[in-house]
Amino acid sequence: MAGRIARNDIDEVRSRVNIADVVGDYVTLKSAGVGSLKGLCPFHDERSPSFHVRPQVGRYHCFGCGEDGDVFDFVIKQDHTTFQEAVERMAAKIGFTLHYEEGDGPRTDYNARARLIAANEAAQQFYVAQLTTAAAEPARQFLGERGFDPAAAQHFGVGFAPKSYDALRDHLRGRGFTLDEIVSAGLVSQGDRSPYDRFRGRLMWPIRDVTGATIGFGARRLLEDDKGPKYLNTPETPIYHKSQVLYGLDLARRDISKQKQVVIVEGYTDVMACHLAGITTAVATCGTSFGVDHIKVLRPMLGDSAGRDLSQLGNIVFTFDPDEAGQRAASRAFAEESRFASQTYVAVAPGGLDPCDLRLARGDAAVTRLIETKRPMFEFIIRRRLAAHDIETAEGRVAGLRDAAPVVAGIRDRTLATAYTRETAKWLGLDIPEVRRAVDSARQRAGSSTTDHRPGGTAPAPHAGSGTEAVAAPDEPVAGLRLLPNDPITRMERDAVMAMVQQPGHVGAPLLGLAAAATFSAPMLSVVRDAVVANVDAIGAGDWLERLLQDVPGPFRGLVQELALAPIPARTDEDLALYARSIVVALVERDLLARKASLLGQLQRADPNEQADRRAEIQRQLVDIDAQRMRLRADAEAAASS
Repeated sequence: MAGRIARNDIDEVRSRVNIADVVGDYVTLKSAGVGSLKGLCPFHDERSPSFHVRPQVGRYHCFGCGEDGDVFDFVIKQDHTTFQEAVERMAAKIGFTLHYEEGDGPRTDYNARARLIAANEAAQQFYVAQLTTAAAEPARQFLGERGFDPAAAQHFGVGFAPKSYDALRDHLRGRGFTLDEIVSAGLVSQGDRSPYDRFRGRLMWPIRDVTGATIGFGARRLLEDDKGPKYLNTPETPIYHKSQVLYGLDLARRDISKQKQVVIVEGYTDVMACHLAGITTAVATCGTSFGVDHIKVLRPMLGDSAGRDLSQLGNIVFTFDPDEAGQRAASRAFAEESRFASQTYVAVAPGGLDPCDLRLARGDAAVTRLIETKRPMFEFIIRRRLAAHDIETAEGRVAGLRDAAPVVAGIRDRTLATAYTRETAKWLGLDIPEVRRAVDSARQRAGSSTTDHRPGGTAPAPHAGSGTEAVAAPDEPVAGLRLLPNDPITRMERDAVMAMVQQPGHVGAPLLGLAAAATFSAPMLSVVRDAVVANVDAIGAGDWLERLLQDVPGPFRGLVQELALAPIPARTDEDLALYARSIVVALVERDLLARKASLLGQLQRADPNEQADRRAEIQRQLVDIDAQRMRLRADAEAAASS
């Protein structure tokens, strides 16, 4: 049995893994200056990006919720793994062989989660192999009738579960998996006498997480004597949570980030049809309705942040069947619409065909047109509510207005709400003022706030310096950027210390030495400055940040982490070097000027007859300060011209 992972191996894996690549599987990251990336935080719901990653430092920090850490911390918090599991997953990612203390050396059966994933991967390979057998003819016929050839089946990893109670169970036992592992993975069910294969005689779709690891399955009934549900999914397991997974996301995630679009369809075959037709941003829920957890998964990929120009926002397209179930699904989706800043749309195919049937009947181009001719979600819902009434009568028009007004009132973008007020009036054949009064009345009844004019937005939380004082909870750290005063002096001090923490090499040891004597209006920043100066001999070391974290008191470590991850306003490496040095020069020069002013005051107060020696000493100090200022300026000019 292997023991703890060797410390040197942990450090080696941490240094080799690019944290931006790992985070990028979950979050759309954009440049936030040299060496800094930012995106929407995956750990809390936000509309403006406050999640920053610095690959060179190997750390991330969210300035909204305070989550902070290295690549292992990210994997632990995002995928709910242990520390050892996180290290082992990252080691596997880069092909690094780990060694263990007090154990048998390297191992491959890393951990429980990895074992469950491995069991699902082995099952998926088994199902794929079974698809070519004679018993799988109904599965191949099902695929062929829906326009999916063997290449399509292979691309999506589609397979077949034989009509057997123990075929998969025995196969996995032969591959070294224990019965407990197979049961925990949801691949077999526990019967009265013995475990039996959960999926039998069914077409199988692998459900994968964003990294491409198989974590569960969706199974479609094929045989007439199968009395089970039409679709059967993996039950809840330690690695599979249906409310948090989307089928096809592993294939779609990069195009979702690139195109800023996601298409939500209702079935696995619809995902296949869309992708084969060129709509490679299609995903589907897995046996559950689209909900909050799905939104949390998608928003960081879409870069779905409020405050962005409408032309830069992504779009979310829902496809629904026109039947009653589809209409209910549309209503549920509309209930969650406000959680997106991006624009939401609805696409309903002519004749009520789903994307799979549409592709089969009219070809790939028809699927593309379906998405291109999408309708805004608000229009779809308003028209649906009006359609429930006979608007040819006065009573029907009044009832329709009462039903539609709350929808218009719920549109947070005032300009958009005004536009839909006019459209609703046109659809009902009523005067605009009459519709506007109904909308205002509905808004008052709902008590909804209209101060946030972002599409689908909510009122932003107060930030430090916004005029609303933030009160720290008793268990919050006593030092943090949000607790600093928002005045020009403190901002300059903050930026100077940020440069010292992030770019000590560009600042240089001599200038850091001068900064050691600087006074701060914000004492917490001086604590960090002292840690930087104390480690000046370690500039350039790989563990620079760790040294700073060790040298500050516990309550100040969060501040160090924030300073290390905050973006610096520079576009190129040359700009970064110049900025880092110039902001620290400004700090030192400000301190020199303050000292000079103090000395001049002392000189004026000194008695010219009785304090000759004291006056001479003050004069020498003044000369020394002027000389330091001249050297600072000369060095700054030389750096700028080089």
